[in-house]
Amino acid sequence: MKKLTIAAALAAAALGTGIGLLNAQQPGFTRTVLQDQDLTAQGRHAVVARAEFVPGGQAGRHTHPGEELGYVVEGTLQLLVDGQPPKTFKAGEVFFVPAGVVHDGKNVGKGKAVVLATYVVEKGKPVATAIK
Repeated sequence: MKKLTIAAALAAAALGTGIGLLNAQQPGFTRTVLQDQDLTAQGRHAVVARAEFVPGGQAGRHTHPGEELGYVVEGTLQLLVDGQPPKTFKAGEVFFVPAGVVHDGKNVGKGKAVVLATYVVEKGKPVATAIK
């Protein structure tokens, strides 16, 4: 029973910071929060996450209430930003998505793709919001 209570408390805390929505998963895509840290910038926190895509997997169209800084650790990622042509990034390359911009990421390589992303977002808002 104690494990369930602790798990419930952690889940509630994650939802309160918006991490629960960050972890909403599309098939073929997983995102694991590695760190959530308050910043000295008033009302902001940084979330570091590891995203993994199976071949052909994608995150789904979404936005963030702050900036996303991404680093492709492994594989090939296509970044689809509304109003822009698709851009492809390979292992060792970085990308940036401004706050509030609708975008998606898709693995266009033959193996898995892994991205390390840092989100600098407003506290109390969901880290990611899906767009239908």
